[in-house]
Amino acid sequence: MISTGGVDFVAALYRRYAADLLAVVEQQRATAADGRCRPGLDDLEAEITYLLLRQLRPEHVVEIGTSGGRTTSWLLSALRDNGSGRLVSFHRARHPSVVPDELAADRWTVHTGDVRARIDALPETTDYLLLDAAHTARFGRWYVRTVFPRLASGTPVGVHEVYRGRSTWARGEGGVVLDWLAERDVPHFTVAPRRAPQIVAALTDLRRELGVGDARTAGANPMIWFEMP
Repeated sequence: MISTGGVDFVAALYRRYAADLLAVVEQQRATAADGRCRPGLDDLEAEITYLLLRQLRPEHVVEIGTSGGRTTSWLLSALRDNGSGRLVSFHRARHPSVVPDELAADRWTVHTGDVRARIDALPETTDYLLLDAAHTARFGRWYVRTVFPRLASGTPVGVHEVYRGRSTWARGEGGVVLDWLAERDVPHFTVAPRRAPQIVAALTDLRRELGVGDARTAGANPMIWFEMP
């Protein structure tokens, strides 16, 4: 898994799914060119998320927090390329989406409103969880107490906006999640440059070798990935 396999695990995924990844990268760049919404994830984060879903082949993916749909499109692209799986997304308000109809098809359900009032809408089984909603300590405390206990041991989780600049948002969601992981001695993986410069350098070189090119979105890469204890 990503938290224990680290950069070697991720590099192997880049090589295994290189052709499919390149097709999705071009698809995403074409969408970005129309300027309808800014990317939710930086390039490395989005690509690694796609690759994880390709490798893990989850049946039920949950996305808590979505905006214009760029991140959602990455998730749905992985499910499409797998030929199986469904995505359930939660967003506080109705919003314009850049998710193409052919990606949404019959594999995407979106719930509008505060997820804290829609906990019953979570699938009985979650095989991959992506959190990118309110980045506050209050919201972080809510989901570690309410959502995390619903996940089976080994469930992969991605949390965005954890590492920013030189440190975590110690008073926000990032600090809550990192404390929760530390208390349980759970390792995590990140491609935030200030936390993992050697990993970022290695993956940047690999992306160039595979023809993906240089990253085109902001390079903070604040996401972390881990598996539920």
